[in-house]
Amino acid sequence: MFTRALVAQLAERLEEPRKFIQIVTGPRQTGKTTAVIQALKRLEAPQHFVSADDPNLVSAEWLRNEWEQARSLAKTGDAILVVDEIQKINKWSSIVKLLWDEDSRINVPLKVVLTGSSSLLLQKGLTESLMGRYEILYSPHWSYAECKAAFGYSLDDFLFFGGYPGAAALIRDENRWARYMGASIVEPTISQDILMMEEVRKPALLRSLFVLGSQYSAQELSYTKLLGQLQDAGNTVTLAHYLELLTRANILTGLQNYSGNQIRARKSSPRFMVYDTSLMTYADGSGRRRLLENPAERGRLVESAVGAYLLARGKEEGFEVYWWRERNHEVGFVIKKGNSLTALEVKSGRVKNAGGSLQFKKLYPETLSLVIGSANLGLEDFLLGKKPLFL
Repeated sequence: MFTRALVAQLAERLEEPRKFIQIVTGPRQTGKTTAVIQALKRLEAPQHFVSADDPNLVSAEWLRNEWEQARSLAKTGDAILVVDEIQKINKWSSIVKLLWDEDSRINVPLKVVLTGSSSLLLQKGLTESLMGRYEILYSPHWSYAECKAAFGYSLDDFLFFGGYPGAAALIRDENRWARYMGASIVEPTISQDILMMEEVRKPALLRSLFVLGSQYSAQELSYTKLLGQLQDAGNTVTLAHYLELLTRANILTGLQNYSGNQIRARKSSPRFMVYDTSLMTYADGSGRRRLLENPAERGRLVESAVGAYLLARGKEEGFEVYWWRERNHEVGFVIKKGNSLTALEVKSGRVKNAGGSLQFKKLYPETLSLVIGSANLGLEDFLLGKKPLFL
């Protein structure tokens, strides 16, 4: 079985003295639970693994009882408690805070790992109750390097089918693969990770925004134009809010136009970007041949693959992802970490105005410029992580 880097990271943290709750979070179906189980197999400490996957069977009392069982394992030394899908327990963060602080006061050597969807964990529980008590380990969509090593993907396989490991066995049957994407990833993400956790007055509008935004991945589209294309139109504030919910669920986001003035950046029209190219191909509904052999469509797939790769690394490495356009000059992606800037142009087959990086560098002279798809930096090498992103 393939082992992601996340496994070693988690195992190392659980071998350290008890200090923080370990939060393993990320998109659905990216192998969070599998990674935790693999990490536990590397450790000798007693372990108690429970899942809150059935919300009808779990409660605050259930969690306290499971925690007490784990405490009994820690009477003679370190022990580990894992609660999978923690977000399905009502007011889970308050309960965890109470039990964790109790253990801290009386020196119970119980180490705790929680897994769940990032949209709820990051927005609500962690910020409300657990400040200063946790570390996050992010489980992103699988990269091209991982899919190539684990499943033997070609570059074209990865561009079309993306980085969901559970779907890898289905790629020889596109219709079956599409049904899996809808039933196991897209619909559960929207109905369970968003609609069950947030107040959404127009669920149909949110779903339509996901489909249209995914179809327009790697393109700029103003909210005003969006309203003209969506059947259940709301207003621009509603659309911006729904896009933020899709962003928290790690399926679709809107990149902002980079500006030294961040207020101006936030007011710009978003450039839609899927977190995985499979979401774009699923929403489009066209076959592999049409999307990969049509230069314009392939170009958007390539740019979306680059964008998804940057979004995943940005979450893990702490940098922000933008794009940039001023008049006729455009840069596909701008990434910022501290005071470091990198402008990335993508030679993807789409017709664009040239010279964007040169113009951007005039405005921001310390910028590193990369051209993906050039003789010096091929797309495959870039997606395999062979080029540093910053100076």
